[in-house]
Amino acid sequence: MSSRGLTIGIDATNLRDGGGVTHLVEILSAVKPENHGISKIVVFGGAKILSRLATKPWLIKAHPPELDSGIFRRLFWQKFKFVAAAKSHGCDLLFIPGGSYFISFKPIVTMSRNMLPFETAEIKRYGWSTRRLRLFLLRYIQSKSMRQAQGVIFLTEYAKQAVQKVTGQLKASVCLIPHGLNSRFRFEPKPQLSIERYDTANPYRIIYVSTIDQYKHQWCVVQAVAQLYKEGFPVKLDLIGPAHFQPALRKLEASIRQYDPEGLCIQYHGAVVYETLHTMYAKADLGVFASSCENMPNILLETMAAGLPMASSNRGPTPEILGNTGIYFDPLEPEQIAAALRFLILSPEKRTINAQENYHLAAQFAWTDCADKTFSFLAQIALKCGN
Repeated sequence: MSSRGLTIGIDATNLRDGGGVTHLVEILSAVKPENHGISKIVVFGGAKILSRLATKPWLIKAHPPELDSGIFRRLFWQKFKFVAAAKSHGCDLLFIPGGSYFISFKPIVTMSRNMLPFETAEIKRYGWSTRRLRLFLLRYIQSKSMRQAQGVIFLTEYAKQAVQKVTGQLKASVCLIPHGLNSRFRFEPKPQLSIERYDTANPYRIIYVSTIDQYKHQWCVVQAVAQLYKEGFPVKLDLIGPAHFQPALRKLEASIRQYDPEGLCIQYHGAVVYETLHTMYAKADLGVFASSCENMPNILLETMAAGLPMASSNRGPTPEILGNTGIYFDPLEPEQIAAALRFLILSPEKRTINAQENYHLAAQFAWTDCADKTFSFLAQIALKCGN
């Protein structure tokens, strides 16, 4: 360790988009390194992700050209050049938020962000595909990484327990640090009006933000909302999120054609830029979250913070986050989804209570807290291991 303080290296080589990038951008925006005896933070990554990081006097953006190349050049750099690069910058610890590594540097702190590799029932949704094989391979790699690391960060108690059922009890120091939430997602709950105040020209808008994937079950939500529309409720579903898995997108498109062929109550918007996503929540009246596999869903927090009443999947860590405020359903059962939505739509009083409780619960999650706990833990491990 330098007499001027610790140097923390962060591996951003495998971060491309989504929650991993959001997490890194937010904690580096919120952290005050000097509070933890840290004088320098070095982020190793490609040009795209480094361009999203704010310029700070203590932040070094390390950009090996290999990291903007194909996968084989990136893997070669990670395997054979990463350690030398970290040592050349004087790193006292490497933080691997992506969860996987192939290097012998010590100490390392890794992070569990992806539950899919650790839930066999969810992996089976991909059939006999290369995606299924990749997930089992990722289970092996991340399990090995966690067993070898000196520290592991989990986002929820659910994830901590579920992952260690696969890895066994970890010998590393383990810390529970939930993600935070950007304040621009916070909106005071709206007055909850009777459904009679809405019509087809001014529909009651239901929002579901998430990537289109096998475990997100957007097609079940489509069927549920279409059923409510058929019953005479003036509802409209706004689906938002990129589609990285084409079979899931085709399944969603087929569901929309089947249940809303005229486009009366379902609209898929595709991806929306994260920096403007809060404007979509502001237009909504009710949130729905139908994922069956999550570590800690930021989308759930965003919907709660937006002051929306919401109906949610009963799987994974969702009950841990929503607690008694949640109106839960089985995400594989469209009738249950429809029943939960119907219950809220017909009860402005319940919506009022639900929205207020969601809003106040979400206030517990802040990126400043996440950043403070993360870098405090990293500094503790660096000092403990005395690299």
